[in-house]
Amino acid sequence: QVQLVESGGGLMQPGGSLRLSCAASGTIFRNSAMAWYRQAPGNKRELVAQITRGGDTNYAESVKGRFSISRDNVENTVYLQMNSLNPGDTAVYYCNRPILSFPWGQGTQVTVSS
Repeated sequence: QVQLVESGGGLMQPGGSLRLSCAASGTIFRNSAMAWYRQAPGNKRELVAQITRGGDTNYAESVKGRFSISRDNVENTVYLQMNSLNPGDTAVYYCNRPILSFPWGQGTQVTVSS
């Protein structure tokens, strides 16, 4: 069974940058589209960015131009580069497959505050 482990979160000031990583066990990762989601307190989990197995990407309007998703199919890892962070980006960030999701990982907390 695929396990997802997110890392790279932390406390950042507005305008800062973070790079999140999601390590996936299992070879099925290489044949799967992957996505980053986030969930802020009191809110539903929302899709932030997704990437096909071939590398095509799509972003939520709120992060377009600031976030960049990428993947390394050799290392079974998907990344989320987050730039120009603002307090509205504060949330727990998760990665998963957008269709037929794997068991959810623990996520990584991103807090943007001055």
